[in-house]
Amino acid sequence: MRRVVITGVGAITPIGNDVKSYWNNLLNGVSGAGKISRFDTTKFKTDFACELKDYDALNYFDKKQSRKLDRFNQYGQIAADEAIKDANLCFEKLDTDRIGVIFSSGIGGFETIEKDIIAFSQDQFNPRFNPFFITKIIANSLAGSLSIKYGLRGVNTCTVTACSSSTNGLIQAFNYIRWGKADIIISGGSEAPINQSAVGGFNAMKALSTNNENFKTASRPFDKTRDGFVLGEGAGALVVESLESALKRDAKIYAEIIGGGETADAYHITNTHPEGIGAYLAMKEALREGGILPKEVNYINAHATSTGPGDLSEAKAIETLFKDSLDTISISGTKSMTGHLLGGTGAIEAIATCLSIHTDLIPPTMNTKVMDAAIAPGFKVTLGAKTSKTVEYALSNNFGFGGHCAAVLLKKYNE
Repeated sequence: MRRVVITGVGAITPIGNDVKSYWNNLLNGVSGAGKISRFDTTKFKTDFACELKDYDALNYFDKKQSRKLDRFNQYGQIAADEAIKDANLCFEKLDTDRIGVIFSSGIGGFETIEKDIIAFSQDQFNPRFNPFFITKIIANSLAGSLSIKYGLRGVNTCTVTACSSSTNGLIQAFNYIRWGKADIIISGGSEAPINQSAVGGFNAMKALSTNNENFKTASRPFDKTRDGFVLGEGAGALVVESLESALKRDAKIYAEIIGGGETADAYHITNTHPEGIGAYLAMKEALREGGILPKEVNYINAHATSTGPGDLSEAKAIETLFKDSLDTISISGTKSMTGHLLGGTGAIEAIATCLSIHTDLIPPTMNTKVMDAAIAPGFKVTLGAKTSKTVEYALSNNFGFGGHCAAVLLKKYNE
């Protein structure tokens, strides 16, 4: 088995359109929430979300190209471009048959589906669809676009497991490289779900916060007054590479990936298991594969969506696995600032975890004032402000509808 490292990162998020601004705003507790600008929310139970700020597709793509791409594809390409540049990859000097793309999305071109179906119904059901309708909506189009753009002929796939999609994808990239099936993989996730269908659908499920008066602080993980998640959009990308390849290129190394757990709650299509069984097993497997004990973990970037059952089940899983060292682990819920990017959330949170290891800084959990009484007293959430702490080992957790559970284990790179 080959060692696997992260050598490049890229992001476009509701709190920053590149990694530097994203990380700085994350550390400073900046909220990405605001009133929805994309459509009239008068009839909706929720009128706010975490939209990208100052985004114009024409700053990144020409007019013709932008029309061929759904927002989720645009966001993913922007994040991937930054990660590739950050890793200083020169594809002309590399074997592109050994370089792949594993890029995820939970929903794909949801905005395109909505617009074209509405237009179809308003035009007396005349089938005058955009010729790019199918290629804009399919979730795998982003992975394909990146492969074509850069001429990468290695593994090319798209993991779709709802909100754990890009964490599952990152684990798959880790496996492909350590098994020797690739040298470099561009891994990530992207989502553009802020539209009428997504907001209306999640409202119908009672999954979204409806705290319209206090929208800036509505995402409050583990708080006793939490009432649902805040929808977000954007993308994250990571260059995942064999250590051998990274050293040969003299690449900078942010962190090493040493384990991944992929399990299922096997309980309910939307609700997490009350005891957090799937989450517990995913984290346990990541640690087993990484060859470390629970007491060695310093930090957990929690899924922490700010939903009632979800936060409690994750807390229960963490309490069970880390019962003997719970008070030594720092835990943060960064969705309190970015909102929930669905299939993109695993990627931007893996980047945050990676940067915590690289800088020994841990982002805060914002908006949480009074911890849910059902959570153990030793559960150390980094409330209100960043903290400085040596991070040797860290977990990034993400869980998705369908009972999908994923946890990736990162460590500080040591020669």
